[in-house]
Amino acid sequence: MLFDLDDTLFAHRGSVARGIVAHLDAVGGFESADPATVVDLWHALEEEHYHSYLAGRLTFEGQRRARARDFAAAHGVTLEEAAAGAWFDTYFERYRAAWHLHDDALPLLDALTGYRLGIITNGEPAFQQRKLDQVGLASHFEHVIASGSLGYTKPDPRIFSHAASLFDASVHECAYVGDRFATDALGASGAGMRGIWLDRDSTATAAELEQARAAGVRVIRSLDDVPATLA
Repeated sequence: MLFDLDDTLFAHRGSVARGIVAHLDAVGGFESADPATVVDLWHALEEEHYHSYLAGRLTFEGQRRARARDFAAAHGVTLEEAAAGAWFDTYFERYRAAWHLHDDALPLLDALTGYRLGIITNGEPAFQQRKLDQVGLASHFEHVIASGSLGYTKPDPRIFSHAASLFDASVHECAYVGDRFATDALGASGAGMRGIWLDRDSTATAAELEQARAAGVRVIRSLDDVPATLA
């Protein structure tokens, strides 16, 4: 039984929202900015630049600086490279202080007796491990597979096959739960695993639901639904 980490078990978007608002309150100069607009922009910049890192167009540090630089520019502030790095580092401490799990994460993991558990995540191994350690998840998993140590990312079928091999299992013996439809659910299903899409906010379109059915992907609204899906 394998899981994505961010926004599946770990409440990444919620932690980001708390972190960026706390950061702006501390640094000042953004008092007139609407908090909801601030959070939406920060999420959009993360989506853009983090995927540039995953695609190899930016380094891990480079995508952090790009996010800080573009966010500041949107508010009329220019940040040079070093200043952008320092700005992000200060934000990161607030983000880290806000790290938390989704409420349904630990109850599910405790309920999965008899299953061997693992994580497949797109990111740097040390950074993702740091999250697992801080929120008390690390002891639940036999293996944590992070794309940064492999050179390929979800939805590449090789990352799912590699994970299965660590358990001495075939992909067909594995189920995988993730919050991203294409990256997680279709990626796992395409690699031969049982793909389970965690659609917490019920954002699935009719076309996505039809594609999920065709691919054999199960759609759930909460991690509480996982045991019944497996049964």
